[in-house]
This record gives sequence, C-alpha cells and structure tokens, in this order.
Amino acid sequence: MLLLRDTLSIPFLALKPKSHLKNHVFHTKRQTLFPSLPLFSKKDSLSCNLKMVNGVRFDGPLMDANEIEDGDLVVETCITRSLPLALTLEHGLQSIREAVEELKLNPPSSSSGILRFQVAVPPGAKALKWFCSQPESLGVFPLFFLSKEMKGPSCKSLYLNKARGIFGIGAAVFFTNSSCVPAELSSIKRYLSNDSNHMSTYGFVDISFNTELSSVKHKPGSFYFLIPLIELDEHEDISILAATLAWSDSCMCTFDQAIHSFESALYQASSHFLPTTERFHSDCIRAAIKKLNVVEDKTVQMVYMDAHSLGARDVGAYPMELKRAPSFKQFCFKFSPTVAVACNMLDHASEMTYSIQDHPNINVVWASLIVEECSRLGLTVRLSSIIHYVFTLLHLPDNSSLQYFCVAPGSRSSPLALAASAHPLVTCISCFDERSLAFHAIGYARGSQKAAVIITTSGTAVSNLLPAVSFNGHIGKVQVVEASQDFVPLLVLSADRPPELQDCGANQSINQVNHFGSFVRFFSNLPPPTDDIPARMVLTTLDSAAHRATSSPIGPVHINCPFREPLDYSPKSWKPSCLERLETWMSNAEPFTKYTTVQHSYLCDRGTHGQMTEVLEKIQTVNKGLLLIGAISTEDEIWAVLLLAKKLQWPVVADILSGLRLRKFLFSFPEVEENICFLDYLDHALLSDSFRDLVQFDVIVQIGSRITSKRICQMLEKCFPCSYILVDNHPCRHDPSHFVTHRIQSSAVEFANILLKAQFPHRSSKWCGYLQALNMMVGQEISFQVRSEHSLSEPYIAHVISGALSSESALFIGNSMVIRDADMYGCNWTSDNHSVADMILKTELPCKWISVAGNRGASGIDGLLSSAIGFAVGCNKRVLCIVGDISFLHDTNGLAILKQRMLHKPMTILVINNRGGAIFSLLPVADRAEPRVLNQYFYTSHNISICKLCEAHGVKHLEVKTKMELHDALFSSQQGETDCIIEVESSIDANAAFHSYLRKIARKAADHALGIISKLSVPEPMLKGCFHCKIHSMSYSFYSPIYFVLLLLKQVAPLEICHENLLDVEEQLRFLFRAIKGASINYFLPMLKTSFSSWIWKNLGIQVCSLFPSVRCGLEMAILNAIAVSQGLSLLNILHPLKEKEENSERLSSVGICALIDSSGTPEEVAHIAFDFVEEGFTAIKIKVARRADPVEDAAVIQEVRKKVGCHIELRVDANRNWTFEQAIQFGLLVKDCNLQYIEEPVQNEDDIVRYCEESGLPVALDETIDNCPENPLDMLVKYNHPRIVALVMKPTVIGGFEKSAMIAQWAHRQGKMAVVSAAFESGLALSTYILFSCYLEMQNAETCKLMNDKLAPSVAHGLGTYRWLEEDVTNDVLGIGRNPCTGFIEASVADATHLLHKFQMNHNVINRTFTGEEVLRYQLTLDSNDFSCSINVQEIGPRINRSMIVFLHGFLGTNEEWIPIMHAISGSARCISVDLPGHGLTKMKNRADDEAALSIEIIADLLFKLIEHISPGKVTLVGYSMGARIALYMALKFSDKIEGAVILSGSPGLEDTVARKIRWAKDDSRAHSLVTHGLQLFLNTWYSGGLWERCFLVF
Repeated sequence: MLLLRDTLSIPFLALKPKSHLKNHVFHTKRQTLFPSLPLFSKKDSLSCNLKMVNGVRFDGPLMDANEIEDGDLVVETCITRSLPLALTLEHGLQSIREAVEELKLNPPSSSSGILRFQVAVPPGAKALKWFCSQPESLGVFPLFFLSKEMKGPSCKSLYLNKARGIFGIGAAVFFTNSSCVPAELSSIKRYLSNDSNHMSTYGFVDISFNTELSSVKHKPGSFYFLIPLIELDEHEDISILAATLAWSDSCMCTFDQAIHSFESALYQASSHFLPTTERFHSDCIRAAIKKLNVVEDKTVQMVYMDAHSLGARDVGAYPMELKRAPSFKQFCFKFSPTVAVACNMLDHASEMTYSIQDHPNINVVWASLIVEECSRLGLTVRLSSIIHYVFTLLHLPDNSSLQYFCVAPGSRSSPLALAASAHPLVTCISCFDERSLAFHAIGYARGSQKAAVIITTSGTAVSNLLPAVSFNGHIGKVQVVEASQDFVPLLVLSADRPPELQDCGANQSINQVNHFGSFVRFFSNLPPPTDDIPARMVLTTLDSAAHRATSSPIGPVHINCPFREPLDYSPKSWKPSCLERLETWMSNAEPFTKYTTVQHSYLCDRGTHGQMTEVLEKIQTVNKGLLLIGAISTEDEIWAVLLLAKKLQWPVVADILSGLRLRKFLFSFPEVEENICFLDYLDHALLSDSFRDLVQFDVIVQIGSRITSKRICQMLEKCFPCSYILVDNHPCRHDPSHFVTHRIQSSAVEFANILLKAQFPHRSSKWCGYLQALNMMVGQEISFQVRSEHSLSEPYIAHVISGALSSESALFIGNSMVIRDADMYGCNWTSDNHSVADMILKTELPCKWISVAGNRGASGIDGLLSSAIGFAVGCNKRVLCIVGDISFLHDTNGLAILKQRMLHKPMTILVINNRGGAIFSLLPVADRAEPRVLNQYFYTSHNISICKLCEAHGVKHLEVKTKMELHDALFSSQQGETDCIIEVESSIDANAAFHSYLRKIARKAADHALGIISKLSVPEPMLKGCFHCKIHSMSYSFYSPIYFVLLLLKQVAPLEICHENLLDVEEQLRFLFRAIKGASINYFLPMLKTSFSSWIWKNLGIQVCSLFPSVRCGLEMAILNAIAVSQGLSLLNILHPLKEKEENSERLSSVGICALIDSSGTPEEVAHIAFDFVEEGFTAIKIKVARRADPVEDAAVIQEVRKKVGCHIELRVDANRNWTFEQAIQFGLLVKDCNLQYIEEPVQNEDDIVRYCEESGLPVALDETIDNCPENPLDMLVKYNHPRIVALVMKPTVIGGFEKSAMIAQWAHRQGKMAVVSAAFESGLALSTYILFSCYLEMQNAETCKLMNDKLAPSVAHGLGTYRWLEEDVTNDVLGIGRNPCTGFIEASVADATHLLHKFQMNHNVINRTFTGEEVLRYQLTLDSNDFSCSINVQEIGPRINRSMIVFLHGFLGTNEEWIPIMHAISGSARCISVDLPGHGLTKMKNRADDEAALSIEIIADLLFKLIEHISPGKVTLVGYSMGARIALYMALKFSDKIEGAVILSGSPGLEDTVARKIRWAKDDSRAHSLVTHGLQLFLNTWYSGGLWERCFLVF
C-alpha cells in the first residue's frame, strides 16, 4: 500500500529521538518508552492518521461454510507473465518497469484482476542490503526482510554470512479476517487462485493489523498476510524478482490506483537501491536496522504460505492450517512509519555502551579504536562498477558492520587480542599455528568476499604469514611467472616492539617494516600508542588500508603496530585530549573516512560501449570463436557468463574453478537439451594428434583467471595469431604466453552487459556441432571407463563427487593431482528434484552450477585444509573439501581450527591417501629416476595414520576402500550434522597406470569420432551442425511373427521373453510411422554413445524406456543402415571407420558362428548331431540343457558329446535359468572335466550366480540376466565382475538395440570377458546386420586388448546359428554363412552381409501385408440440439469395417489434432474418430434462439450422441482427457446403451463437498473471465507454468 503522509498521532511506542552521546560513548541503542515490553500487547494498539491507497483486500473465511451463497464468493485468478532472464537485479527492475509501461498503453478492461510480472535475476544475496538501503523517511509500506536461515539464526550469522532471504515492499493484496472492513464489503469473501504456483504470501498469525488506522494488536485467531507490490525471493541458485498488480473496483482500488501504488513502490525501491556488483555484501546492516527504530520481539514469528493456500477449501480448517504454516525466526517487518517488529536482527551489543575514557591505558585505547574501526569497515570488497553515489545520497557508509578476526597467540599482540575478544560484534577464532591461521583467513575471504583480519605477535610469527600473504599478493611482482590471480583481501595487524627495542638484540624482535615487500598493496608502520598523537590518525590509517585492500587490484595490506608495556589492562594514565573531534564518529556506527568512487550504472554505459567498439567488431565477425571461463568467485559473475554463453552460441570451455565445470542439469538428456556448447572433455580430446591439428579458433574470449589444463593452454598458444580477449577486474598482466591482444579490465557482469546489448549475426555452426559431438564421444568413453573400472580409482572419485553436491553445497578443491583430476574427469548430473526456481530457470538456461574454490595463487599444497575451513565459514554452505594425503599432512594443524566449529555448517574433508605425491608418477621424472629415488625424494612415501591424527583432534573419521563405501560415506557425511574426514585408500602405481589407460582411451575415442566425420560426406549447409538428411517415408511389412521396417530395411521381431505381442508392437510401429516422418538423422548416431537415446528423445519426443526392445532395435538398425547406404559405405565402416591397413585384414572378413543343438534325444543321438556339425566346419557348439527331469541326464549328454567331438571344439551349454541352485551344482559336478567354455544362466535366481561360480568353479555366461538391464547398465553389471563369469550373451532384439548391446560388450571386454551376439530367430535381414555388428565388437575387443597391453583375445564364435532353423526368409538372397575356403570353418562373410543389406531384394511370397500409412479423413457434420446448432469438425482414421470404434475427446485447451498420433497407432485394430468440441478448433457454432451460445455439458453430450448415432450403428468407446474426460464420463452414464466404455484421463466425477463445488465454480468463472480479459497467450503461459505440467513427457 502507498502511505500518503499526514499528521501522525502515535500514542504507543513513540520512539524518542536519539540523545547526544556524552563522555565519548559509542554503540549505544536508541531508548524506547517501554523497553521491557514486547512490541505487541493484547491490550494496546498503535494508530496513526494516514491516507492510504490500499491494495485489494481478501477477507478470511469467517462465515459458516454451509451459508455461502452464490455471489458471496469472489475468486481472482492471478495471471503471471515471466520475463526474460535479467543480467542484474537492476536490469530486472528495468524489465518490469517496461512491462508495466506496455500494460498502461493497453490496460485491461475488467473491473478487477491480478497481474504478476516475474523475472529471474542472479542469485547473489541482495535482499537484506536492499532492505537496509531504504531510508527512514519511507513513503511506501509495509516493508520487510525475511531471512531464510532456519537453524539458529542470530544477528552474528546474519552479518557474518551471506544471508539469503526475501525483500518485500508495499501490499498489492492483503488477507485478513479482522472486523475492520467497510460495511459494503463485509458480506463478500474474496479468494486468490494462482495457477502458476509461484506466488507466496507473508504475514503473521494471531495479529490484527488495521490498515486504515495503522494499528496493530494481538488477537487470537486473526491473521494478516500480504502479497508485496515488489518482491525479491532469493533461492540458492536463482533469485526471483516479482511485481504484483491487483485492482478491484468493488474494493475501492481501481486499476489506475493499483498502477499508482506500484509506481510509487517501484520508484522508492529503485531509487534507494544498491546496484548489483560481483563482490558486494550487506553493507551497513546494523546501522540501517537501528535507524528503523525497531524493537526486538522474539515471541513473534513471521509466516509464509503459498498464495493459493489462502483460497478456501474447508473454511473451518484455516486457524489450524495457519498455525502449521512455515515460520521464520529472523525478520524485520515495518508495518508503517511508526510500527515495526524484528526478530534476531539486532545484536545485544547495541544495548551496551563503551566509554573510552574508562580504558586503563593508551595501548587499550588504540587497540580498541583499531578493532572498532575494523568492525565498522568490514573490508567488503569494492569494485569500480559500484555506484557509490547511492550511499552518499542515503548517508550510508559503503562498508559492512561486522568483522572476522583470526588471532594468533602472543604477548606483544595482547592489546589487539583483548580488544577483539571483548568486542561484541567481532567473531574471533584462534590457532597456535600462524600459517594455518593465515590460510584460514584467506579461505574466509574467498568464501565471503570480505577480508578477514589477522592479529599476530612480533618476530617469526609475522614471517609465518608470508606463504599466505605472498599467495595473495605477489601479482605485484611482474617478474614472478606464476602470478597470482586470486586477489583475495586480507588485513594483517602485526604487533611489534617499539623503536627503542629494534636492532639491539631484544627478544623476539625482527625488522617488520615492509616485511612482505611488494606482496602487499599497502603498508603502514604505526607509531607506538601515545596520547600526543590524535587518535584520528589510527582511524584514517585503517580506513586507507581497507580501501587499498578492497579496491582493484584487491589484495593484502599490512599495518605494523608497535606496543610498549603495559600490554594488558594495567592502569597507566593518559590524556583524553587525544580523542578530541571524535564525537561524531562515536555517536554513529560508520567508519571515520568513507571512500567513494562515482561510476556509471549498468543501464548507462554509452562511454564504455564506445571503448569496446573494436572488441565488439572482432566478436561479431568471428568465424570460429571460443569462450574460455576461468576461476569465478561470485554467483552474479557465473550468471552473467551463462547468459553471455547463451547469447554467443560459441563453444565453451569451463575451468573447474569456474563453477560451471560441474553442473546440475534440469533435463533428462542434458547432452541434447543444453543450448550452450560446453566442451568439458576438450583436454583429453587434444590427446588426439588428428584433432589437435584440426582445432583452430580465430577469436578467444577468456573471462576469469588462468586455466588449470596445460593441454588447453598449449592449444591456445597454437591458435596464435588470433584475437585473444582477456577479461578480468584487475589491471595486472596475466599473459604468461604473451599472446593477449585485448586486455579488458572489467567484471564479468560489466562485460556481459555490453555484449548482451549488441547484435550478432546468426550463423549455423557446423564447427560447434562437430566439437560438441566429439566432446560427447570422448566424455562418454571416459565416463564408461571410469565407472566400469572395478576398483575405486582416483578418477572415479573426481567423476562422482558432483553427485554428492547440491546447490546448497560448495566444493573446495586441493592442488596437485586433485584439481587436475576434477578438471579432467568431473561429471555433470541430472537433478530429480525440481524447485520453483528450477521451473523458472529451465525455460532459458539448461543448468545450475556449483560453487567451487581452490588456492591457485601459487598452486601450493600448504594451508589447503585451513583455507577450506575458512571458506566454509565465509560462504555459509556445506563444503566438501578434497585434498591429497601430502596436502593434508602439510596442514594437519588446520584440524585444530576445524574442531572449534566456528560458525560453519558441517563440512566433509575427503583425503585421497596414496601414501605419497602421486602427481610425480605422471611426470617425465617417473620414467627416468630409480624407484628408490622416486619414493624418497619425489613421492615422499609415508605410513602416517590419518585415522590416528583425526582421533587426536577429535574429528570423525571414515575409511573407504570400495566404490559402494565411498557413496555411502559421502551420503552420510552430507546428511550428518558433524564434520567428517573420509579417507580413501589409493595406490600411486595403480593410479598412474589407470591415468595412462584413460589417455589412450580418450585418444582412441577422439580419433574414432574424427574417423566418422571423415568417412561421411557431410554437406556444408547444416542446421546446428551435423544433420545429414530427413526421413521422407517409412513402411513396414508383416512376415510370419515378424515385422520389418522399410524406413530403411530393418526387422522388428517381437519376442515373448520380452512380454511383447504383435498388436502392441504394431501400435508402436504405427505411432513411429507418424512421429518419424520428417525427422532429421544425425551423422553421429553411429557413435553409439547415448546418441540414439538422445536422438529418440529430442527428435521424436519419446522416452526410450517406453519403446519395446525389439522396436528400438529395429529402429536403430534401420537408421544405421540408412546412413551407410546413403554414403555408399558398409554398416561396419560407419560403426568403426576402417584404416587402410585394416581394410584387407582377415580378422575383419568373417565372423565365427556357433552351432545350436536342442538336446532332446539320447546322449548318442545328440552326440551324433554334434559330430555332424563339426564335420561341417563348426568350431563351437551350444547345447540346450535343463529340458530333462534330472540334471544327471543332461550331464550324460554333455559327457557323450565331449567324447564324440574331442577337446578342440568349444562346447557351451545353456540352461535358460531352469535349474535350482542344487540342480545346477549337481550338473556342474558331473561335467567338471568336460572342459566347457561356459554354462549360460545355470540357476533360476540371479542372486545365486556369483555363489554358483564360487562353489562350482565352472565358467558361467550371463544371458537372461542382462535382458532387462537399465539404460545405463554399468551399475547393474558391476556385481557380476566375478572372474568365473566369462561371457555375456547379448540378444540385441531383447536388450533393446545396438547402443545398449555395445555398451555391455565394451564392459565385458574391459573386464576380460567374452561378448557374444546371439540371434533370437530373426530373418536373414537382421542376421546380416548382426554379422556386421559382431565384427564391430571383435574390432573393439582387439583395440581394448591393445590399449590394456593384453594379449590379443581369440575371435569369438557368435550365436547366429539360428539361420538354419528358418524355413523361409524375407529376402531372396542367400545369407552368406558357410565354410570359409581359407580356414575350412563355418563363418559368416562380412562382404556378403554388406551386399545383402545394400542390394536387399524382398521375397514378396512370404509377406502377409504391408503398411505404408493411412490417410486422415476430415469432414464436417452439422448437428442440432434443442435450439443449438453447430458444424462439428471430425477426423477419422482406420477402416470402417472395424467393429470396434473409439471416439476421442480433447481437453479445454486442445483440439482433435492432438489425438492423431495415438489414432494412427491403434487404427489397425479400431476405427478412430476425434472431434473438435464446440468452441474449439474448426467446429463452428450457431445459435437459433439468441446471439450468445450458452454451452453446457448436457448440450455437448447430446450433440456428440447424435454424432455417434450418425457415424456408427453400434456401440463406441470414449477416450477423454481433462474436460473431454468429464464429458465422456457423463455420456457413459447417460447413454449406456450406446457407450460401451470410457477411458478417463486426468478427469474425475467431480467434487463431493458443496462448498468445494461453489469455490471451484467461482475459480473456473474467474479463469474464464481472465482468459477473455488478458487473451489466450498470457493465459496459456500462466496455465502451463503451473506444477501440473512440470514433468510431462510422452510415454507409450
């Protein structure tokens, strides 16, 4: 509401003006008339005479539910319009302002309504500082800040940590059930319907607020809630800025008044607004809140609810619902200029007074002044982009009001330590090790973006800070090659001996003047405290140092503080005259000197834009651009970089410290849904010589500090000469390779602000498509290898850590191998939990990020543990820290800091213990030095017990040796409430070997991808890269129990073992017939690395899990063959592009075949059949067993066969899970000497397989066990890694295609097992494809053996012998399986299989029928019902001779077109009809009685009944969705003689409760009114943004 100031009468809680402080007192609190009373009293109230422009009032349910009459209930539907993502909060306000201005040009015609504009803005904490920036002379109320801190909120946690919360101003809508309502409104109850589900209300329970009189009082059962005019709701990874307009003429709030209220609130909020900056925090919080004249009342809790929760259901349940609503215990709410309440916002220090004159000596005076000024300064980082004039206008200091002190023990620093420990607004932490303490301060500064203060004694204690100080500051020395890019602020207060004790041999005295040299930004050597020098000098020195520490280039500063004795509180007289002219400083909470830099706003950057002209031209004319993202420290910068990446559409390489390397995707298939081309595995792709020679960029934009990957840095050097644009917010040079052509000193937000406003020509990026596909290939290969490795490896740790993190977590990563592994092997993941913020974010950005930090200044291993703990305090998140064992041992003193649990959430420290420095095993020295030298001088091998160290410090310790244990430990530690150290055992040698293998694998994967590109003649014009053709036609034919698709000639064979039947399969084929037409085929589908899964989802809109395995297999085979035929290549050559030396390889010319025997008959008869096979040329035979009653009989058959065929024949048996464990053991004992190659599926229960291997000692193969494997089968396969499981038998038709089969085969090869392709009685068409696929697997196995330095495994005889069982075939060609004249064995010819696929000739004699598609019959039927007439649009599919008929009815936003794909799918078994219901689609209505058509469900049902009678003499089945479902249900009940059944989708019979029906009636009436008022598009946007549609996808 807008308060128009008038005379105020304030009888209660009138706040006295602050009296002038005497006797040099500071930190005093404004006195109140009733300081001992809570804000609200049951008998008192506060009133003031105000003129108001009220928001719309929604009265609470006071009347009896059964007495609600029509007209008593008014429902307002909120229409929500989501605006494009905003770069900054300032941009978001501008976006909303423009939207409202547009609305004013075309105002709604309705007398009431609610409109909401919302825009996603960066997630950095801004709500509190926005609240604090509002002046005392406020004109718009209410005003509030609500902290989301739920666990133990306090003023210290609010000031020290980044407080996320909600800021609100004004009241667009308020809910109350008080009696203070105008008489004309007292009988009408108003409710809010919020279909978008993104709006909340805030307020109080048991409190009555009279908006007319501005009075507040306690009243049990009452409540006051509001929806702000302007609101900023901060989530962990997104903030939502919203503005709400509400008007109602009947509530005396017109649309013009609502606009006026909004504009007043917007003017105030944006005029008193701290602009977005990367490194800015909640400035002047304490001082600002004190200015609000607020009294703390911890008995009051603020409550929030979803707005639609205040819409009535059971009106009697409201008091109970409100009591259960989520409540917050930290807030500040200002109802009016004189009524305010706060909880846990004010510190107790404000009630305390400090008299400087009472200090016992001058040392204490100076130390107190230093600590107090540090507290006021806060050392918040300043950037040149801050609009400091805002503070000047508001008379606010641009500083924080609380400081974090790291205090090292010592005598000479006693005055400083005592002052800091006594200061109520200072948080102190101590440690006996100055080095650990200094690194802890660095971590805090990194996490909070505020400098910590370090207090240390004199002597070597100061020198111990050098690693930390130089870590942050040595960028100032240009000659240092590894120049630091961290720029972390730090204030060092070093105590020192006075001058008379210098250079004279005094104890613990060294020269501390300029001790850190050029490593610091500022140094000052204070004189020893004396009353002869004005105390103002101390304050101005601190202010100057803070300014230098927090201004660009940010870094450490050093103030040396000599003290003479006494160093404690011993009394020693001093003259108060040194405090003269400090009265003003002591009467407020502001620093003595306030540094101000006036700069332009983000919205006014014309000058800067002009300076960027050349850079913009370079970017706009780019051919091949690359966006390189280095270390980024703030969420606002990450947000800006994401928006910029989306705008540029360039390939993006994100360093591990950018926060974007480990991402959480909001979609099921991130690799196809993301609209930003991230190249996460470019480092390993560059291992390929071919790719390294190919890659070249002409414009490179790097944002942030240096890159971790050495190979990427080498690639950048290779690209030179090119335009290399480096963007960072400091002025220092960071160009070790000396090829930066444009150096821009700017924050990422400022840079993005300029580029986002520029226009870039749209270019279809074939190059970007290539890189993305190659990245996917390498990434999938690395992921597969890392996950398939049985042992727990270091790359696996890096690969899975992201899964243990959430948006409420952060990662601190150590140096050496740890950060490199995370950068190379880190994995993104998909979140199953979707918040409101996710729903808004995913519409424009594909992912969220994780905050990542590390000490990459000097890239050393010292102080990492202490830095991580400080980072946890500063960022206020649950931190996972990963370090190596040497790094951990280097900083075990940090455990003493961890144990203190000082204001940090529980953190997990994961230590990778490989007993030494593993990184040296990957360097050239490992190949040249002797093992003894390596162990002693490089690895520094050790046997120190980390467990014992943790025990000594009292920290929880978990030891991990397996993958499962790692996952369990990470889960428990992230859920627990205590700090935890997880120790993972590793081995240097094993780690080095696995890294070497991964490099070879990555090189192979990159070469494979490039081979596919080179083999396929990719045309130049491409849409987003790499689509080579579209599908124009498709057909399928029915042959025996088999369909085969003539999309491109491939077979679909339904199998009973997959629970498939012909009817269901044909329905899917019919659906695919419709869905696949016009779909684009991607060139990279032959990579078989989730490429098909992604393609099916992206292009067909179908989840792959909903396809029958045989359908998916047939689809994959058809598309692969189509690509091969279109390029004139064989299927084998697109799966595995052959090199010249491989083209004529004998190993690739044929595939071994295993014969198949049914074991029915006597042992001698079966043995005779087997002998005939051997004579024919088969080298492998599989015999079906477990068909007999007794396993002994099966064993006799096997014994006889082995005796007959000899030992040189591979003998396999297949039990098909028909034996119990005991029967299988009995069989195994009898055939133990028969030298079986393996037994397929010997036991019924798959959980007994490993047990059988161990007890029988026989080799086993898996078959049915892997038939139902998940889309990613690795997690299932890992439990079958037993060495006695020697083979995996794969039926592609059963498993679900080549993609999954290839992955299973690759896992088998990696574990040294056989991968056997087995047919399921397919025709010669499918068998030809299987032959080529089998050959491909053999080639893959050979490469795996080579990469692992293993002996080449012999070729496998595949289970394709079922060809002999076919009496007829779909092809006239003879399948190329026979005796190889070169070897004399039965083999399948690769050349013959390729020829059959390329020159396929259909055998029409065996084809029963062929489907080439059905036409949709469209017509109009004119029908009458009473006085209503309409022409109904009808669509029909399927032969009319079908006895079954189905009529489809759509929902209230649909048309009959929506049913067409489903109708195509089932038209083979039923005649399908869909209609446009009256008022929808092409159905035209006519009314004979009057001008308006009064539709009802009865009229529509009668019309449909007449339509059904017209088109069908028999009964029909109705299928209805939503509104159509209710119509179908009604008709099924009314016309049961004509309606055979009804399928109800998202429908119900209705609401039983009378009141609920009235409410629903009112809501629907409001929705209809809103549809007419605001138009269809805005209504649809609101409707489909609701939670109902959050997870809708197509499933068969």
